[in-house]
Amino acid sequence: MWAMIKRGWVTLSRPSRYFSLGFLTIGGFIAGILFWGGFNTALELTNTEPFCIGCHEMENNVYEELKTTIHYTNRSGVRATCPDCHVPHEWTNKIARKVQASKEVWGKIFGTIDTREKFLEKRLELASREWARFKANDSLECRNCHDFEYMDFTRQSPRAEQAHSTGLADGTKTCIDCHKGIAHQLPPMAGVEGW
Repeated sequence: MWAMIKRGWVTLSRPSRYFSLGFLTIGGFIAGILFWGGFNTALELTNTEPFCIGCHEMENNVYEELKTTIHYTNRSGVRATCPDCHVPHEWTNKIARKVQASKEVWGKIFGTIDTREKFLEKRLELASREWARFKANDSLECRNCHDFEYMDFTRQSPRAEQAHSTGLADGTKTCIDCHKGIAHQLPPMAGVEGW
């Protein structure tokens, strides 16, 4: 057994001695395709609503709230899922967000928000983190569906028309500045700047 392991190690440490360059190149290419396919498959599986509400203890908390909003049910039949709002669509931004979200796995392991009471205690902290992320990326996820250039201000309320034509147009505001709580209930906002 030991001799077989040693022989395998020698072959792997000097593959060009035992295999042709063409075989190694083709083998490396095939291995790269398999790795890339597996990586993308895993990435897409973690980018689904069932994954989000199963792994992140959200099904009984914010997912129930989402069901009561226009982002879930509306006259046009277009529905936003968790990844639509919380994961950027562009590949590089998506990877960066997935790396950031990896700490949520620790929250799952350690039961940080595994009960309704724990969730409500941390709700403002969690919401503030998301709002800061949206502010930092100029509400990128919102803009994947809501394009400022195609908004018809004449069909908006006077208040919305004013806000969109000034704050958004001059770049001083982003979607999340005015639309906190658009898809989830607001946490208690006592002591939060601007409320």
